[in-house]
Amino acid sequence: MEETKFSLNQTPISTILAWVESGAIAIPEIQRPFVWTSSQVRDLMDSLYQGYPVGYIITWQNPDVRLKDGSTSQGKRILIDGQQRITALRAAISGLNVIDKNYKKRRIAISFNPITEEFRTRTSSTERGKEWIGDIAEVMVNGYDTLTFVDEYVAKNPNTTRQEINSRLNRLIQIKNKQIGEIQLSPALDINVVNEIFVRINASGVNLSNADFAMSRIAVYEKEPGDEIGMKLRKFIDYFAHLSAAPEQFETIAENDTHFAATDYFAKISWLKNETDDLYDPTYNDIIRVIGLTQFARG
Repeated sequence: MEETKFSLNQTPISTILAWVESGAIAIPEIQRPFVWTSSQVRDLMDSLYQGYPVGYIITWQNPDVRLKDGSTSQGKRILIDGQQRITALRAAISGLNVIDKNYKKRRIAISFNPITEEFRTRTSSTERGKEWIGDIAEVMVNGYDTLTFVDEYVAKNPNTTRQEINSRLNRLIQIKNKQIGEIQLSPALDINVVNEIFVRINASGVNLSNADFAMSRIAVYEKEPGDEIGMKLRKFIDYFAHLSAAPEQFETIAENDTHFAATDYFAKISWLKNETDDLYDPTYNDIIRVIGLTQFARG
């Protein structure tokens, strides 16, 4: 009998975001730079509002973790494809910061005009404009008082009606209940099969390197549930590579990732803040390759 390679599920955005928040789905790239523009985040919100398809996310079930008492804890799902979309949703809907290319935290807030049903990246004009919701994350909070909002909005915009604004506000809020397809790959698949599946599904045909997979698997490794050993090691590798090229960003990383900055891992790469030799700046791909050669005799 042929082995099942994947399952396909339709899941509400709010549920996916809750899974990410709880750690049920691990996003190894969550602390790495967000490359989407604010316009792309805006367009994603508009597509969801209009009911357009926004693609699938691909997850890979990590093997179960064996506990000291002999029992097992179900392994986390690793997000293989869809990091940018999930990060964009967390920014626009949950109001969370993203990490930019300089490893600095910043907000990407999206504004919405219930009259024209237009989305824009938040600016001073959308923040002050009486016809705009300056930051849609504010109305996405569970239990938001929509009745009061509608009354106040109509009072400020007398050419509108309560029915019209209430309908469009609810349609906006329902974005978080729109469903996204999740392709969940079997934990029995090896890296080569997972990569082949990814290439065939992904429209751009971008190959995932072995280093990308290694970093993903490292990130979710745990000796005991919740010990975050793998995530600390992944950050150690990633920050080492980044600081080798940009030592001036040491303090920025320390300020934005205080949890990791308090670990011995970060202390062991603190010497890089004074490193000025640019003869060779390794990437995390280089580091993973060296580990493979020296520790596992793999080229």
